[in-house]
Amino acid sequence: MTISMQGKRGLIMGVANERSIAWGIAKAMHEAGAELAFSYQGEAFGKRLEPLAESVGSDIMVDVDVTDDASMDAAFGLLKERWGRLDFVVHAIAFSDKNELTGRFINTTRDNFKTSLAISCYSFIDVAKRASELMPDGGTLLTLTYQGSNRVTPFYNVMGVAKAALESATRYLANDLGPQGIRVNAISPGPMKTLAGAAIGGARRTYKHTEQNTPLRANATLEAVGGTAVYLASDAGACTTGEIIRVDGGFHVLGMPQPDHLV
Repeated sequence: MTISMQGKRGLIMGVANERSIAWGIAKAMHEAGAELAFSYQGEAFGKRLEPLAESVGSDIMVDVDVTDDASMDAAFGLLKERWGRLDFVVHAIAFSDKNELTGRFINTTRDNFKTSLAISCYSFIDVAKRASELMPDGGTLLTLTYQGSNRVTPFYNVMGVAKAALESATRYLANDLGPQGIRVNAISPGPMKTLAGAAIGGARRTYKHTEQNTPLRANATLEAVGGTAVYLASDAGACTTGEIIRVDGGFHVLGMPQPDHLV
């Protein structure tokens, strides 16, 4: 079955470069027929994004700071002016001071805790509120999470707590927005070679470990995550909401490494 997104319009938030999970999702949605707009933060990311946006026929790029109400107002105001409505939003935004992703979690500072939760979790709630006003006929909100939300994961620390909050927010938003026909889901890929992933200590060893031990003996790909997002945002996902969809080669089902890799 070919899943179509013809006639659907959506915002992709968080493309850093061509290896971003958000870009894998954008490509898949474009190939399925969706019309896309993009947000970015700052001139440097805007320059990286511009040729990618052009390659999928998008002429809507907006600089957004998710911690600033005026910036968010301007972004969604532009989308309302240009399109009048939205069918989906992909939220791929997270942040923490990388210096606090090493060492002990107990040493998390108050300021970085607040920053991490505000950008990595609250921004999705804020996006959902604004986007839902542009979805009179229903729609889809997607965010990205990681297994560090429910399992202690080395070098993840406060981001694990932020992702746990994000997953809980996904469920509460699904309940709030369900009566409006708006579905809210999160995708949880395994480790991937992205700009954000590279900032986490031990990334190469983590990537190798999961590849060797997943039931499929493979890590997630941009294409696999993109295909999952297309399903969730298309009419094929009409009855799926409040879910955390894992795209990790099955790693989440394991209790221990495979026998060949037990130390």
